[in-house]
Amino acid sequence: MIRDKSTRKPAKDAPEKGASKKDAAKKAAPARAAKRAAVKAPAGRQGAIIAVASPSFRRERALIKRGVWPVAGCDEAGRGPLAGPVVAAAVILDPDRIPRGIDDSKRLTAEEREKLFDKICATAQVSVAVASRSRIDRDNILRASLWALKRAVVALPDAPRHVFVDGRDRLDTACDCEAVIGGDGIVLSIAAASIIAKVTRDRLMCALAQDCPGYGFEQHKGYAVPEHLDALDRLGPTVHHRSFFAPVAAARAKHMPWTVEPVRDLFAVTEIEVQVEASVEIDASAGL
Repeated sequence: MIRDKSTRKPAKDAPEKGASKKDAAKKAAPARAAKRAAVKAPAGRQGAIIAVASPSFRRERALIKRGVWPVAGCDEAGRGPLAGPVVAAAVILDPDRIPRGIDDSKRLTAEEREKLFDKICATAQVSVAVASRSRIDRDNILRASLWALKRAVVALPDAPRHVFVDGRDRLDTACDCEAVIGGDGIVLSIAAASIIAKVTRDRLMCALAQDCPGYGFEQHKGYAVPEHLDALDRLGPTVHHRSFFAPVAAARAKHMPWTVEPVRDLFAVTEIEVQVEASVEIDASAGL
């Protein structure tokens, strides 16, 4: 049997008839870029492809073209843990010396973060501010974090003219401040700040682990993992634990009940005793 070769379908990536190789390469470029950006799906979701884009310097360059410079990015580490401080960092990257590999600190390994920490500190302007456990207890975790972020921005060697901050809350700074939700995965300056904040806090928690053995701070960095909750239940809270976080409050009530103030029942009925002197006479004619 003789098949007609003219009826065969063209190859998937083959150029259209009459199109040059250059045009075909341009057409295939987006597909190749998508493949490079695609990562494997987590276990249990085989077949799915999740595209993860790296943070870019695009927003900073747009401001530089408008004559706005310096531009800083800031982020914090440690809002969620039960123990330890919140650490905030601010970074002004040098456009001509940006280290390769900067990404959201959560996407990097500890070794990658350590290497990038040194490179960022060697090529950029960096500042760090710490909100202590006592400030977190006094102000609440959100206010303490915003306070530390503002302090980090103010501490930069050169005052920025524009600040990008991760999250939905803007900072009360002297310059323009732009909040970017998920900014550590979008804006390169914020991603750099997230690395500085994360590495600094991890080092602090390793130091606290030596002061408070048995809690595993060097492993979980104060987060509410099962090992940490078990240690809290067995040993009770330390001075580094955040008093008003629920697991810490429960552990304090168990190990140090005398430090827990009784909660006043606002709906309890209070009897008020009224005494009337017998010498007081009421004149019936007065119409009372």
